[in-house]
Amino acid sequence: MTDPHRSPAQVRSDIAHNARVWNHWLGGKDNYPIDRAVGDHVTSMYPSIGEVARADRAFLGRVVRYLTGDVGIGQFLDIGTGLPTADNTHEVAQRTAPATRVVYVDNDPTVLAHARALLAGSPEGATEYIDADARHPEQILRGVEPTLDLKKPVAVMMLGILNFVLDTDEARKIVGTLMDAMPSGSYLVLTHPTLELGGEGNEAAMRFWNENATPPITARSRAEFATFLEGLELVEPGIVSCALWRAGPGATQVAQFGAVARKR
Repeated sequence: MTDPHRSPAQVRSDIAHNARVWNHWLGGKDNYPIDRAVGDHVTSMYPSIGEVARADRAFLGRVVRYLTGDVGIGQFLDIGTGLPTADNTHEVAQRTAPATRVVYVDNDPTVLAHARALLAGSPEGATEYIDADARHPEQILRGVEPTLDLKKPVAVMMLGILNFVLDTDEARKIVGTLMDAMPSGSYLVLTHPTLELGGEGNEAAMRFWNENATPPITARSRAEFATFLEGLELVEPGIVSCALWRAGPGATQVAQFGAVARKR
């Protein structure tokens, strides 16, 4: 476990960063003027981006409630956590099952500076934070124990993170390494932006993002997204817009895939 608090000099306030822009789209205050400027410009190019951000967060809540309440999963590995907002994974899980154990993973200095707030979990459970890059799954796996017991099922959460791994083969290897280390009965939870599902208008916005912010991002097709889930058993309703996954009446589609799959 590394020190979650880094020098402020390592936080770049002159270039927009995904975690802070996402925070802005969700109505948070943990961002800089450059993040708001880039985020607002992306919104002007792709007005539904705020809906995507909110749908992704709502998907997280529905999935975690399903896994803790219906399935009985008691351990979560949340990779690419982002800045704390309302209803983080441990908060949703521990409301249903107070003894739930959660490990968060991120390597952004601004996110890590908020680790103390994020670590406030239930006394019955456990909540920890690892400073690591999603591109180094072996490092993540070395850091999760003893908080997580890898002999028991774990839900691996990778919401909006594989889109920052531009090479699809590399992204697939990351997922494979993580899930190979998980026991039978574990789950993989993914979301990912796409230019399908009405997301065609996002193409220019993504180009603008990659020229003006960090880290660079890519969209993927349904077929590419499905390769991350190979060898796993999809939970109904399968690969859908994350806004529609087990959602109530009136839910509307956003251009972000969501899926939950079980390791046999």
